[in-house]
Amino acid sequence: MTFKSWGRRALLGTSMLGLVGVGSALAQADDSMVQEIVVVGSQIQGARITDAVPVTVLGQEELQAVAAASGDELFRSIPQMGDVSFNSAYLPNSSNSARGDVGSVNLRNLGVGNTLVLLNGRRVVTHPTSRADENLVPVLTYNTNAIPVNGLQRLEVLRDGAAALYGSDAVAGVVNTVLRTDYHGVTLEAQYGGAEGTGLRQTDLSGLFGHNFDRGNLTLFASYTDRSALNASDQAYTASADRTPLFVGTRFEGAASLDGRSTVTPWGYFQADGVVRRNGALVTSTAGFFHYQPETNPGCAASVGGGYCIDDGAIATSGVDRNLRFDAPAAYDTTVIPEVERINLFLTGNYDLTDDVTAFGELGYYTATTRAIQSSTGTLAALPITIPAASYYNPFGPVTFANGAVNPNRLPGIDAPAAGRNVTLRTYNFSDVGANQVDVENSQWRGLVGLRGQRFGFNWEGALLYSKAEVEDVSDGISATLLQRQLSLSTPDAYNPFGGANLANPSLADDKRSSQAAIDAIKVKTIRRNTSSLALADFKVSRPDLFALPGGDVGMAAGLEFRRETQKDDRDARVDGTINFTDSVTGQAYVGDLIGTSPSPDTKGSRTVNSAFLEFLVPVVSPDMNIPLMQSFEMQLAGRYEDFSDAGSVAKPKAAFAWDVIDGVRLRGSWAQGFKAPNLEQVNATLVTRSNTRTDYVRCEADLRAGRITSFSACSRSGSTTARRAGNPDLRPEESETWAVGAVFEPQFLPPGVGNFVFTVDYWRVKQQGIVGLFGEGNALTLDYLMRVQGSTNPAVVRAAPTPDDIAAFAGTGLDPVGQVLYVTDQYRNLLPQEARGIDFGATWSLRGTRYGDFSVSANAAHLLKFYRQPSDDIQTLLDAQAAGQINAGFNIGGGGDLVRDGGRPEWKWSASATWRYEQFTLGAFTQYVGDVQDFDLVDANGSPWIVDSQITGNLYGQYDFSEGLAADTRLRVGVRNITDEKPPLAADGYLAELYTPYGRYWYVSVRKSF
Repeated sequence: MTFKSWGRRALLGTSMLGLVGVGSALAQADDSMVQEIVVVGSQIQGARITDAVPVTVLGQEELQAVAAASGDELFRSIPQMGDVSFNSAYLPNSSNSARGDVGSVNLRNLGVGNTLVLLNGRRVVTHPTSRADENLVPVLTYNTNAIPVNGLQRLEVLRDGAAALYGSDAVAGVVNTVLRTDYHGVTLEAQYGGAEGTGLRQTDLSGLFGHNFDRGNLTLFASYTDRSALNASDQAYTASADRTPLFVGTRFEGAASLDGRSTVTPWGYFQADGVVRRNGALVTSTAGFFHYQPETNPGCAASVGGGYCIDDGAIATSGVDRNLRFDAPAAYDTTVIPEVERINLFLTGNYDLTDDVTAFGELGYYTATTRAIQSSTGTLAALPITIPAASYYNPFGPVTFANGAVNPNRLPGIDAPAAGRNVTLRTYNFSDVGANQVDVENSQWRGLVGLRGQRFGFNWEGALLYSKAEVEDVSDGISATLLQRQLSLSTPDAYNPFGGANLANPSLADDKRSSQAAIDAIKVKTIRRNTSSLALADFKVSRPDLFALPGGDVGMAAGLEFRRETQKDDRDARVDGTINFTDSVTGQAYVGDLIGTSPSPDTKGSRTVNSAFLEFLVPVVSPDMNIPLMQSFEMQLAGRYEDFSDAGSVAKPKAAFAWDVIDGVRLRGSWAQGFKAPNLEQVNATLVTRSNTRTDYVRCEADLRAGRITSFSACSRSGSTTARRAGNPDLRPEESETWAVGAVFEPQFLPPGVGNFVFTVDYWRVKQQGIVGLFGEGNALTLDYLMRVQGSTNPAVVRAAPTPDDIAAFAGTGLDPVGQVLYVTDQYRNLLPQEARGIDFGATWSLRGTRYGDFSVSANAAHLLKFYRQPSDDIQTLLDAQAAGQINAGFNIGGGGDLVRDGGRPEWKWSASATWRYEQFTLGAFTQYVGDVQDFDLVDANGSPWIVDSQITGNLYGQYDFSEGLAADTRLRVGVRNITDEKPPLAADGYLAELYTPYGRYWYVSVRKSF
């Protein structure tokens, strides 16, 4: 078949020569089936426009070879997809980020929110819960796990900016998921699989039911998934938060930063309201600080019996006291991937009202419930709690209680007043309360009704769509108010934070539990409810032959769209400021009442968007014109106008061309402008408070000057740092410009017996302006360090007054002493540009109808050439200071620079699939490569990062289709993913969840029966 004749047959919006992976999917189809295929990239039905743009299509053969068990796994298999920041393995210990059955879309690594996702050609509602991206701003994603993988007919990925066609968010491209429709019959399928050496097991049941009647069809797809959890103990790289043993023999052997055990530990750190001495010797520091530790650790100031003692001063959790850190994965065997129950239902229908008008509709429902076991609750510095002097277990309590009973827990020989001293709880992990259970329920439903038909030579279509997504996140928690009430008791039922943890292994949980009554009295269930919705009405017309030019018929499409988007974040009453904590001893009031969770107000927002688009296909040169080296030349011209109720209006154009030089050789290119409106949370949030582990570098500098450490890499001055981030109603849309050029080669000189080959190569570039971001609390602390070394301070870093202990730590260093960081202020803002460039390669081969069966192979590669984000002025100041030697080289200053091979941006990614079908037997294979990346969470004294190795994995399956007897129309498949049992490459956090799944070889077997 010639290039020209194939193109004219296979197009109704696409060409095989513009696709990677589509060859094998389409080659199975007869002509009538091909004419039903509409691929993303154009709104003109029956036109050849997408010859000019790069589209990846995963058909049935590719989907089967990937063997993805979820939408997240499917999207990870596409080389042009970037890191997956929303994923089931991301399990923060608070509900402040998206948790549960969720996966994100990030085409070309331009950022979550820059890729538009369609379902059967129309928009999908966003997942209602956000998480912070690498710029520390809340971003929203379409949930890939809501996609019914087993119900897909194909997956289409437009790897080109398409805002001029589809509107906001299509900066990097568009993903269109096409479900099976117009089915007649019944197909049932069951699959069971599991990961070797783990407790991860998954059962999938699905059914496809369809019926044709006189003038229409109804098709229902239903699936059920039940997956058990993957636990920390299942893998060596997740079994402990201390990754130090994993790096033995590397240049980072013994690096302090590899110890990820928490510095908020069951070995409590307290501050008395005055100095306490025992027999004249200090029990506390001069500022009243003290902590608990085993008597085997050095520095004990007072023994409290049972192998425990009190040490004066702050808890160090470094050096000889590093064993005091808390190892939650080892203590509780926490969850790496939660257990999940998932249901997907999708009903489609169509009915011919007349010979020219068809009614159609969709009704979809998805729900997933996950359960995870996570670390016990730990305190935050922003919410200290005062323990009254009369607390039953206070070691500096009264001589006698108010009822006249003698206090059995007051340390003998101390000089505390007879009435005792109040004690403030500074850091403590409530490990004796137990691990927190987190239950997340996601749901999403979608309803659509529409009409389509033909009139006056035009194809027309209009539809009404409404979709809603909901998340309910329920987790265990501890109320500050209830805790202080229980701490205030002068009876054994008081909660007891004094003592410590496990003497046999101090990094494990406290094995001297408070009474069950005390634990039950402080525990609460916290609930966060999020909703998002999408209401859409559209009407569009198209005609492939509007009028004729010498080069052929001019195609046209035009349309109007109205949509309304909403998002609501309803926090728990103990988080949003409805229920607040007031210290009953000091009278100090605090926003929020939930220990370990930063307070955040409820947010809600909505916007309406009115838009119109116009698209033309202009054939400039046709083969009949017999122009040398220009067999044909066609252009796509498109533009879209969108008016946002909260972000102004924009109009963006697009132009693309397809130039057939000779038969089998095509050049193509495109240029487009795009935009992405700020999401509703970025615009409407009033004050977002978040706590993250950050390093107070000025304290590291003091330790270095005082000789307590030998390099910055040995610094252990990290802890929970609160950032107060403000939304910004003045945020502007992010602007973008995209262009791409490519070539397609289908050799015509090969004999038919060797099959059909197609090779593609596309060079692309994307420039973005006004990326929404933050300066970030880590950079703010770095700037504070720089300014303090120079004799000033960063006003965005708000600190407490230095204590006597702080003053002593800075003595003789030449630096002014600093107090504890209370919080860092910041605001979302439009930052400076970023530019990304790369090359995509593709190849397909198919050979069918031979005596040995049918063969097909496809390959797809992505090479990232450049990814540079221009630093903001503030960040550039830090980089210049580091280059001048004013900031230690061991700092990682985030927020700009060359980002190729940084974190989730490997320089190379590729995948390939192959299928051989012989009579009733099919053998399929898939392989994937992910290049190495730099892990800046682990850097040496010279600023050189750890390199996370590359990885190549392979999948294999075999299936047999029975055709006779009772087993007729039955398919049996046995397969394995990651056949060589490759573990994810080692990273500072054990592995990179954004790039890899945390398990090795996975076996599965499935049976399908059709009726």
